[in-house]
Amino acid sequence: MNWLQGIPLAWEGIKSNKLRSFLTMLGIIIGVGAVISLVSVAQGASSRITAQLENLGTNLILITPFRGTDLTEQDAAELMERVSSLRQAAPILGLASSSLQAGGNEYEPLMPGQGVTPEYAEVRDFKVAVGRFIRKEDLETRAKVAVIGRKVADGLFNLPYPIGQEFWLDGHPMLVVGILESKGASMGQDYDDMVFIPLSTAQRFNRSATVSTIYAQARNKDVAELAVNHITAIYQVKSRRTGGQLPIRVTSQDQLLSTLSTTTQTLSLMLGAIAGISLLVGGIGIMNIMLVSVTERTREIGIRKAIGAKKRFILAQFLVESIVISLTGGLLGIMLGVGGSMLIGRFSVLPVAVSLPAVAVSFTFAALIGLFFGVYPAMKAANLDPIEALRYQ
Repeated sequence: MNWLQGIPLAWEGIKSNKLRSFLTMLGIIIGVGAVISLVSVAQGASSRITAQLENLGTNLILITPFRGTDLTEQDAAELMERVSSLRQAAPILGLASSSLQAGGNEYEPLMPGQGVTPEYAEVRDFKVAVGRFIRKEDLETRAKVAVIGRKVADGLFNLPYPIGQEFWLDGHPMLVVGILESKGASMGQDYDDMVFIPLSTAQRFNRSATVSTIYAQARNKDVAELAVNHITAIYQVKSRRTGGQLPIRVTSQDQLLSTLSTTTQTLSLMLGAIAGISLLVGGIGIMNIMLVSVTERTREIGIRKAIGAKKRFILAQFLVESIVISLTGGLLGIMLGVGGSMLIGRFSVLPVAVSLPAVAVSFTFAALIGLFFGVYPAMKAANLDPIEALRYQ
């Protein structure tokens, strides 16, 4: 008897004890299904966050000051002059609040208005659907103009495109000069629910000459890390002159994506390992049932040996049966895992992305579990003395 001949025999053994075989497979089924479902949720969450990070802009570098440190427009201009690997640098300043009024309508956006420069649209990949974005002359004249998102336009005005309409921003009259294309939400910010005004106007409203953040854009992905190091080195020199600590934090989009990737891989491994415990429990169940099967079929084994069955044939028969049970459980577990992942994605807010490597690894592990935990019962059956086996009652 070879291995292929053992598969039909193993399948007949499974069908002859359907309930017991199913209960034996249950640990494998739950283990494989849990691994696939949990890893799919982790991968789906990673994909969503990655998309949100990429939606922030292209080759983005974020420069934020520590408490007690002030950034200004001159900092952005200096970076553009000294860091050749930068394409643009856009300082921004958030308003303290943004209470909007137009006619009899009132609207409170989720994010306070932001003072920006013309470069901001390119750095953050904002596009104007109707009208225009903030211009250089708006900064020079501290113009009271605004570019608004789609939700602000819908919530404040009863017009599809309220270009040229006036509204009040925290008591200041403003003129709508542009409506942004819908961009959606990303990293907790709804970009359709925002108001942008000239940076100089925001500074006048806030009575401050500083900026809160500088968004910079590297010329391409290959020089993003070089730009981060160059910017950091510039401020390290400044901090040494004053004897203080580094006054800013510099973070690139690639660094955020790399950190996310590492975190997601660790999370996926942890979730997979936790779910994999069910596979080990299932393997112990397989070994237990196979030992029971050896005991029940002792006389059968004795007869096979008496008519010439060799030790390796008996070993192969029980090993194949153990592996078939495990693989069948693995297949049912894949169906459970994929089906469960689809249900989670449909009836919950959790994003799901079925991971083919997780399916392959869990199925392979199920096969190895069947092989590993089937060895001892198979060896016990193969080593039975035929005479003692025939006497067994």
